Amino acid sequence: MSTLVKKLLFCGAKSFPSDVELPEGHIWVCVGAENEETQRFELETNYLNHPLFEDLLRLSVQEFGYSYAGALRISCDIDFFLHVLHLLRSSNPRVHYMELNDIMDSFNAGSRQREIGYHHK
Repeated sequence: MSTLVKKLLFCGAKSFPSDVELPEGHIWVCVGAENEETQRFELETNYLNHPLFEDLLRLSVQEFGYSYAGALRISCDIDFFLHVLHLLRSSNPRVHYMELNDIMDSFNAGSRQREIGYHHK
């Protein structure tokens, strides 16, 4: 487990009251960009070691710091997080070599194209 993840788990996400018991090997993650309502996700803990997930957490440290109450927090757009999660769950070996900034750029370009296509219909 990376130093960043250890620091977040031990300094930050101390407890997260839940009405749902998580299976062993799972963790709660709250996702939401600034001024956006957060959504809670159940994730397998093995994702915490993936470089893309570590990059997402590193971005979140800028907003939340290392110490806060509750689940791990990721400050990004929920749709983007779902996109990254889809990539992580895929069997594509290239995912291990992808850069988060490149994925963001590609996702944002695709979102703009969908918006333009939607408005022209």
